[in-house]
Amino acid sequence: MKLDVLVFAAHPDDAELNIGGTICALIKQNLKVGVIDLTKGEMGTRGTVETRKKEAHNASVALGLHYRKNLDLGDSKLDNTRANQLKIITEVRNSQPDVCITGAPHDRHPDHGKATQLVLDSLFYSGLQKIDSGGQQPWRPEHILHYMQDRPFEPDFVFDISETWEQKKKSLLAFETQFNVSEAGEEPETYISTPSYFKQLESRARYFGHLAGFEFGEPLKYHNGPAPLSSFDEFFSNKANS
Repeated sequence: MKLDVLVFAAHPDDAELNIGGTICALIKQNLKVGVIDLTKGEMGTRGTVETRKKEAHNASVALGLHYRKNLDLGDSKLDNTRANQLKIITEVRNSQPDVCITGAPHDRHPDHGKATQLVLDSLFYSGLQKIDSGGQQPWRPEHILHYMQDRPFEPDFVFDISETWEQKKKSLLAFETQFNVSEAGEEPETYISTPSYFKQLESRARYFGHLAGFEFGEPLKYHNGPAPLSSFDEFFSNKANS
């Protein structure tokens, strides 16, 4: 399936958590968006592979995704090997996205930075003619963006998610074992499972939205910037619509 935007996530829920509002907004703009989860999150403290698979499906429905696939590369074992690169290359060449969005280069969770480097290397190699992935044509996205994860960075863009914040929340709450758990039950409480963490997410979205003049926003960094610009049309879009 040809996609306009392909999002990569180390674990199921990373896409919803960090770029879910943007995904919803892009889909509302009639763009085709897909998500590739690199692992099943099997090392997570809460939930099982089976429950997280079901939660990811429900979250995909909430987001309105056109495509989602889990490559099962091994939670906490994300090695930057040619075998793993080829699995990503196959997905990129199949979907031929114009824009790819991946995680932060460095973050609190080691898997996040490792996943990002694996994706970046794969995106580059995907454009090389002599790397064979079963007869597919080479493809490299025109633009690569990074979404912010636990550790903040100075963003190049803030995407307006004011109209999709509630939809993002719905996709996150689909991960019932992971977020906004009022009673931990038999499983241990984690850094992200408490209601207070969910409040922090809203505070961050409000903060970055405020910086850009929105109610809610998601910060993004352009890979190997500066970002290309050939028109000021976007700068005047609000004026034209007023």
